Amino acid sequence: MPRSSPTVHIHYLRPPDRVEIFTQSLLLDDPGVKITLASYIDVEHPMTIDGLVAFELGSKAVWFTFPGAWHDVGRFHRADGTFTGCYSNILTPPTFHDGGIWHTTDLFLDVWIPSGGVATVLDEDELQEAEANGWVDAATADRARAEASALKEKAEAGVWPPPIVEEWTLERALSVL
Repeated sequence: MPRSSPTVHIHYLRPPDRVEIFTQSLLLDDPGVKITLASYIDVEHPMTIDGLVAFELGSKAVWFTFPGAWHDVGRFHRADGTFTGCYSNILTPPTFHDGGIWHTTDLFLDVWIPSGGVATVLDEDELQEAEANGWVDAATADRARAEASALKEKAEAGVWPPPIVEEWTLERALSVL
């Protein structure tokens, strides 16, 4: 009989005031990385990036949260399990609280690496809008841009995402549940 994984509740603030709570299964709780599984993504419309479906209703994502980092990484899959790529949210370093409660703030930028493709920084326009409206201060916006740029450069050099992201496939994640 499979064991029951603990759950975490990720309170994800999207400035100025939209909070979403994502409940995910905690698969690995290590000092250097926390791995969770979003086992059913409920979206109205498929998320397409450069004309390709990255995820859709019923998709799964294996998420990698690195304590102290200004980003996370998600291995995205379509509803049929097809791996589509790695998606990294640029965000404030998450805080972890008792009871599996996590908090972080989205900083709008994302880095997308499609399966077999090259890294692209997404949503600069959203960060510019947030900065213009005072939802994100200039120093934080600069930090977000630096993080996205560094991840893109590391991806181009072939050293990002880290090996653990390749090691924890959807099949491996599901085997832990």
